[in-house]
Amino acid sequence: MPDSQPQPSDGATADTTALVLCGARLADGRTVDVRLGAGRIEAVGTAGSLAAHGTRVDLAGYLLLPAPAEPHAHGDTALTAGDGPVSYSPEDVQRRATEATLLQLGHGATALRSHVRIGDARQLGRMEAVLQARRSLRGLADLTTVAVPRLLTGVAGADGLAMLRDAVKMGAGAVGGCPDLDPDPAGYVEAVLNVAAEHGCPVDLHTDGDDPARLARLAAMAGGMRQGVTLGPLAGLARLPAEVAARAADQLAAAGVTVVCLPQGACGGVERAGDPRRTPPPDAERGIAPVRLLRSAGVRVAAGGGALRDLANPVGRGDPLESAYLLASRSGLRAVDAYGTVSAAARAAMGLAEVRVEAGFPAELLAVRGEDVEGALSLAYSRIVVHRGRVVARTSAVREYCDSAAAVALELPRQGRSDLGA
Repeated sequence: MPDSQPQPSDGATADTTALVLCGARLADGRTVDVRLGAGRIEAVGTAGSLAAHGTRVDLAGYLLLPAPAEPHAHGDTALTAGDGPVSYSPEDVQRRATEATLLQLGHGATALRSHVRIGDARQLGRMEAVLQARRSLRGLADLTTVAVPRLLTGVAGADGLAMLRDAVKMGAGAVGGCPDLDPDPAGYVEAVLNVAAEHGCPVDLHTDGDDPARLARLAAMAGGMRQGVTLGPLAGLARLPAEVAARAADQLAAAGVTVVCLPQGACGGVERAGDPRRTPPPDAERGIAPVRLLRSAGVRVAAGGGALRDLANPVGRGDPLESAYLLASRSGLRAVDAYGTVSAAARAAMGLAEVRVEAGFPAELLAVRGEDVEGALSLAYSRIVVHRGRVVARTSAVREYCDSAAAVALELPRQGRSDLGA
């Protein structure tokens, strides 16, 4: 089924216990109380104005924001970096996908979209494992999947096409893949769009974006999709001449395509899908999509994490705020716009309901220690994560400066601890 459902999934229900977030600072500078109930924001008032009908959480010193989302994860390959052999048994894939999701949830991502490879020797095993992780995480985070077949054209692609349809029937929320790796990229895209139209599900494709003719054809084919099409990471667009890149951006905007860039510059779906042990591309070939150019053309741009401690990138924090920080520091976006790429734009790319800190909106929130968005992106280690109106993760940190007289408590620049529960 499509993953554009803001309502509880997999049988989960919203917590009906009222929760009052007290004394939180908003991005516009106001200090407010926020009352949550039945998975939504019931009321927002000046600090001290809302009566407590349930649990109170003191957010003095915290900035309250719409929760970020992760639109481009790889749950089946996450946490596989290392020198030893990697097991892709269903049990190991499920364990790693669960651990990776919890890591990202602890940083604030209450909704995640994971690209999962299907076909080859493991058939649909990885998909079933990640879907099982999704079921085990219900009530904590919303995890949806994109089915990613290797080939879809010719004789060799017939099995991939059958498995793509089977993956959607199993519960994959979107269809996608890497058309650049198929002998017939246009045929691959056409096959994906046809399956999406059959099942009414979104499309999320990997492409590097350094072939303007191929990108133009892809935009033209995607233009009529009712469910919408997402492309990423499009890093190659930054390597094209300025006028060529601008023309491609206009074509993507006209087609209504959403671009998910990867500020950390690594994605196993594009860089290593052909050979999982291939040497990473040199620095000159890395980078990210030209975010400001795309935004100026009217393209919706979201940001994701991509590879997380796997063969494409041996490190990674799984932190949406890090992605926003990189866009603000490298691409020249204002901090508030950079945060929007991992929150409002990321949720829109995933087909999820908009979140604002206003009455009536979903209670998907992130409280971070700090006074403004700039500070949150620079040094935000203490966090409280709210999903469906319930606190699902807490991270606290303390730094101590010690001398002969006293110790001064400040924020500690480390991950801290994460506590799950109400």
